[in-house]
Amino acid sequence: MSAKTDDLAASEKTIQANSETMHPGDDQAHRLEAMGYAQELKRSLGMVSILGLSFAIMAVPFGTSTTLNIALTDGGPVTILYGWIFVSCVSLCMAASLAEICSVYPTSGGVYYWAAMLSTPKYSAFSSYLTGWLGTVGNWLVTASINFGGAQLILAAATLYHEDYVPTAWQTLLVYWAALIGAFCINLFFNKYLDMLNTVCLWWTGASIIVTLLAMADTRNSAEFAFAHFDASNSGWPGAWAWFVGLLQGAYTLTGYGMVAALCEEVKNPEREVPRAMVLSVAAAFLTGVVYLLPINFVLPDIQPLLSVASLQPMPLLYKMVTGSPGAALGLLFLILGIWAFAAIGSLTAASRCTWAFSRDGGIPASGYWKRVDQRYGLPVWSLGLSTVVCALLGLIYLGSSAAFNAFTGVATICLGCSYAFPVLCSLLRKRKMVKNATYSLGKFGYAINLVTVIWITFSIILFCMPTAIPVTAQSMNYASVVFAGFSTIAAIWYAVNARKHYRGPVVSVVRVAQPESSSHETH
Repeated sequence: MSAKTDDLAASEKTIQANSETMHPGDDQAHRLEAMGYAQELKRSLGMVSILGLSFAIMAVPFGTSTTLNIALTDGGPVTILYGWIFVSCVSLCMAASLAEICSVYPTSGGVYYWAAMLSTPKYSAFSSYLTGWLGTVGNWLVTASINFGGAQLILAAATLYHEDYVPTAWQTLLVYWAALIGAFCINLFFNKYLDMLNTVCLWWTGASIIVTLLAMADTRNSAEFAFAHFDASNSGWPGAWAWFVGLLQGAYTLTGYGMVAALCEEVKNPEREVPRAMVLSVAAAFLTGVVYLLPINFVLPDIQPLLSVASLQPMPLLYKMVTGSPGAALGLLFLILGIWAFAAIGSLTAASRCTWAFSRDGGIPASGYWKRVDQRYGLPVWSLGLSTVVCALLGLIYLGSSAAFNAFTGVATICLGCSYAFPVLCSLLRKRKMVKNATYSLGKFGYAINLVTVIWITFSIILFCMPTAIPVTAQSMNYASVVFAGFSTIAAIWYAVNARKHYRGPVVSVVRVAQPESSSHETH
């Protein structure tokens, strides 16, 4: 066995030993040091705050509203309701699988750190590099898609009073950039209030749901329509396949729970609180979605006008048609935009921490800048800036093709899904030995839950590369595979040019902590 493989094996044993001997009450800085990192960020967040952040990123009323056109095209009420229930059940399995691993390795490295620790020593560095890029890109794309969806909704609000208004690409892009700048400023200057913001998000979402229910109380459709109407004629796909394609509405919304792992090093007792927040946020999102979407099915008007809106955001028009008043519709839309604001802030927070964590181990070009923690603000300002700039540059794609940018919802779901699946798959292949003493254990159901996670994500990669409707045109084409291939190419080039020789993954720092400075490791 080579010296490098010896080091990797030693690091793996060190982490496993720490996971077996440490307890939630142990000093968190020492636990983090045992995993190879110094405590640089202040631990000021609790479970409710992380629950609020995860809930904010998923932003159920906002996420399901901005992707409503997908479900309307591919089945209507049946896809909206039962698609949501199905994806929620699968997402609970995914969240539980990640929560179990997180309870063993509670570090901001998240999925890429887990992949390194759960892989065999020979493939540890490559596994962590691949998963790190998928997770980082997925975080960036979720942030971009959330901000862009909000920009579209804001401009769509103008059509409530001016029906002939069609937002231009430049107008949408400028609003998108303004939203990003706002989220950046709040993350930078109001970082100490993020705990409060995440808690407020829970109350705002609950209040918004109640007000929306009251506004839609006058039901118009029959129970048969709300629970059983299915029409895939707008998609061109066979009925069963159309239903699966329409699952992107729920799958895109239910992605944020894994992103909060990037804040493990800012949470007290993360091995207990972060896993709980992951699973509870998905359960809360499921209930929220059912309560929000079922009334929409009961009041859903004629679908064709909704699918014909130029902004591709039918929800403002739906509110107007249901309430009969542009003012009332604007009021309901304001509540959804409030939820969007929390999501925009929270997603950028998670993306910046993910970028920072991956940079600590040299996974991103010029990592020396992105891994810095600014002492004045107490957060990784450079990573926050990089995440904002990357998202801003991605917006330029919209000037060339709106369809290409809309594919980001699919790519975000695919990237995050792959980054979630890889550590779980590694754990399964190694017979779940590395998580046998997890604080948050799945017990005898672990194999089944992990299998559901891996199988669903594998299937969803194919599914979410499909166009929403056929026949396909340049505008209706799903460019998810193209965008995914583009980011994969960038990562592959960087790996071939630099990372293949120099990137060793998070295990290097673990070995450095675990072994004396005079050990043979320092000589290699």
